[in-house]
Amino acid sequence: MVCLDMLLANDEEEVVVNVIKLKNIKIKMGCLFMKSDSEIILKISALTKSVQLEDKTLELLQPIDLTVNSGETLAIVGSSGSGKTTLLSILAGLDLPTSGEVYLKNHPLHQFNEEQRSQVRANHVGFIFQQFLLISSLTALENVMLPAELANLPDAKELGLALLEQVGLAERAEHYPSQLSGGEQQRVAIARAFITKPDVLFADEPTGNLDTKTGIHIADLLFELNEKLDTTLILVTHDPKLAMRCQRQVEMDSGVLQEKYTQTKSTNEFIADMKVG
Repeated sequence: MVCLDMLLANDEEEVVVNVIKLKNIKIKMGCLFMKSDSEIILKISALTKSVQLEDKTLELLQPIDLTVNSGETLAIVGSSGSGKTTLLSILAGLDLPTSGEVYLKNHPLHQFNEEQRSQVRANHVGFIFQQFLLISSLTALENVMLPAELANLPDAKELGLALLEQVGLAERAEHYPSQLSGGEQQRVAIARAFITKPDVLFADEPTGNLDTKTGIHIADLLFELNEKLDTTLILVTHDPKLAMRCQRQVEMDSGVLQEKYTQTKSTNEFIADMKVG
């Protein structure tokens, strides 16, 4: 099965054809599982990533261990080039580590081929990208519906309309991306990410292309929907205020990951305290 992230990597002219072809494709998954632990949704052990150059090996990620529990919000922070996006790509199954283990919902991504990882992403993962990555030939509603249609959900249109209502774009459902502002496009992208009710939502600089006021509004929507749908949120950001809204922060520095901050309150309780302060 090919899921949304693979479609978006293709030329747009092929997307509509691919959607039709892929809606009924299913792949049998291998029976490789980590021992079940209902509270742990993501676990990596001794994970490394390196690339071979002509005269040397470039170490992108040093051995990393990380456990994320269901429902947690986690921010990955660090300077440009520190390895944040590389780590996010491996956690989401978009890339493979050089060594180590990656378990997502008990699935050993490090042992899966691309088709198997694609199936896991389709069943359990949502994405929000800095560049929005909406398909320009589809309306806002059709963009939101796309993951649900790929998952063969019977009520894709109703779910899409409901989510557009929640992000304040019900009246823009039939508009195309070129007719929407940057903030509106990111709201469409958020609705699209949540339509399949993913277990884990990965967000790569979700407010990076937005002005401050719009970025705050987008962050409010993201955390509101995340808490409402009880999704695990893992985001990469340069914005310290956005990172502080997460329950945990980890920092990447030259490929080394360190725990930076943990708070025990819920996201909503923490935001309320920030506003009072």
